[in-house]
Amino acid sequence: MGQNKPELLLPAGNVESFRAAIRGGANAVYLGLKQFNARARANNFTENQLPAILQEAHRNKVKVYVTLNTVIKNPEIDKLLDFLFYLEKVGVDAIIVQDWGVYDLARQYFPKLAIHASTQMGTHNSQGVTFAARLGLSRVVLARELTMPELEKIARQPACELEVFIHGALCYSFSGQCFFSSYVGGRGANRGLCSQPCRMVYQDSQQQKYLFNLKDNQQLPNLPRMAELGIHSLKVEGRMKSADYVFRVAAAYRLALDHPERTVEAEEMLQLDFGRAKTNYFLGNDVKEAIADTSNTGIPVGTIIRVNRDEITFVSDHELKNGDRLRILQAKTQETCNVKLEDVWEESGCYSFTHEGKEKLSAGDEVFWIGRREQSFPSRLPNVPAPTARLPLHQKKAIKQKLSVGSQAAKPCLFVRIDSPDWLNTIRLTDVDGLILSFGRHELEKFDFSSPVIQQNRYKIHLELPKFIAEGQLPAWERLLQKAEESGIRQFFISHLSQKLFFSKDSQVCCNEQVYVYNDAAARFLSTQKIKGFCYPVENDFDNLKAMQRKDGFVLLHTLPELFYSRMPVGLDDAGNHFKDNFNKTYSKLTHDGITLVIPDRPVNLFQYKEQLLREGFRNFMIDLKHEQPSKNLIKRLLLKYRAGEPVQPSTIFNFKKGLQ
Repeated sequence: MGQNKPELLLPAGNVESFRAAIRGGANAVYLGLKQFNARARANNFTENQLPAILQEAHRNKVKVYVTLNTVIKNPEIDKLLDFLFYLEKVGVDAIIVQDWGVYDLARQYFPKLAIHASTQMGTHNSQGVTFAARLGLSRVVLARELTMPELEKIARQPACELEVFIHGALCYSFSGQCFFSSYVGGRGANRGLCSQPCRMVYQDSQQQKYLFNLKDNQQLPNLPRMAELGIHSLKVEGRMKSADYVFRVAAAYRLALDHPERTVEAEEMLQLDFGRAKTNYFLGNDVKEAIADTSNTGIPVGTIIRVNRDEITFVSDHELKNGDRLRILQAKTQETCNVKLEDVWEESGCYSFTHEGKEKLSAGDEVFWIGRREQSFPSRLPNVPAPTARLPLHQKKAIKQKLSVGSQAAKPCLFVRIDSPDWLNTIRLTDVDGLILSFGRHELEKFDFSSPVIQQNRYKIHLELPKFIAEGQLPAWERLLQKAEESGIRQFFISHLSQKLFFSKDSQVCCNEQVYVYNDAAARFLSTQKIKGFCYPVENDFDNLKAMQRKDGFVLLHTLPELFYSRMPVGLDDAGNHFKDNFNKTYSKLTHDGITLVIPDRPVNLFQYKEQLLREGFRNFMIDLKHEQPSKNLIKRLLLKYRAGEPVQPSTIFNFKKGLQ
């Protein structure tokens, strides 16, 4: 348990927000540069601005962490090496990473860089923290879905610094485990381009609803407990937010941390953060009402009652003034526009202002108050000399040469993945080279590993672990996997790299597609961790696959991708748990072992590209039958199509040809 006051960590999406964070009382800020960060739509900073930012921050005893928390495509390795070289030279306090390839390159070749594990790495239990610490990561940003009892257990003997999100927007899916944006438009959430499908309206039994639209996180009541636990850093989300937001939130949490007796005052300050409605989420045991019925940020202040040419009139009991920013939600189209109040006049609660924008506002449109500038934060930075921004060519060549050692399997190999014991009666094991049992814990506890069919084919049998293993479930999984090893099952697929700690040295461990390998650096790192095999991510594209030297990973040729993977329950009125988006595409909601999944109505299928992949040197393929109904006819049809190189219809090819942005 720690005694020191936690670090207050604020977002900086631009220079004004950076200064707002310092003035509000931040101990540290995190920011992105123009590349490789998970908020590509924020203004972000240039490399030339960073020395001035660091100088000003360090003068104020504020640390600066640079977000490098996207996955990296293989052709981007060249730029990445230059970027890491620059960050080390300029002296940032830490980098925040998601991609294991980025971690390994930084650790090996830029040792002065402290490395923090991003929340996108999905660390959600003490095993994950222990593993990160053994690799030299100085801090872990924990998943936002932890309960307070789970956090307490993890914090009892922390192997490294722990960071927890305390305020701001929440992703519906576990961070780093969302493919919905990528699926509907190629804009990868793990590439910093999320189109926010969880904020959209969906059709559920003929009704338009917000199904996945979470309220904003606010952990003010839990600050004292987190301080007692020794949580090192308390993080506010919001690199897309205004400087006013950053200042107000920083000042409120600074007040609550320094003067716990004034928490009520801090809470009043946060009521004007102009965000969404608030939830304490899992940490506060507050999930029943965590879904918001509007995706708008801001405080609702009224409804337009009259539009007379350019003059807009609305009724409000809030005190508004010139300079306030409003967002208008148009009732007919559900589109929004932002306006700044200038020359506003008020009479008996009716506010009128002039709007000369192109938007056609109408009576009935809703008005939201989204900001008030109470302080000004200068946006200009002094010129501070920047170091050479490029890694010397000979060093870069030497590093890339180590990554260029290719590898491929000798002959084509087909694995099949199943999620129910009922599949075992439908599959002839002579037809496949490997069978992955992706069963839930309760199914595995009842499973007979000693059965003749399993023992006779145990060299083909692999067990797969889930993406999320709650802190309280670790002992049960440890017992279960020990039982499997004792029965002769010695081949496993893991969904989080830390899960390798479960196994004895005699077992063979592979990574499934959830341990992301978008580049040769990540593949090489897994080899150093004694990982025997890996899968390429399902959202990957053909051009990036071709660019890799490592051709020995598994390519998923057939799968129903899990677009959302969440601990947050969601109820649907539709009896079959189906819903539709605005493009009339249908999806299904599944619940398995306390996890909510969303899958599309048709699989990703790439059988028609098998020969092309073989020509490029890929030999390992997988047919994933998870979320499909066990059927002899289905497996027979899939194997025939696979051998013939013919696509299954209806299906989609995801990003394979159009590319992942």
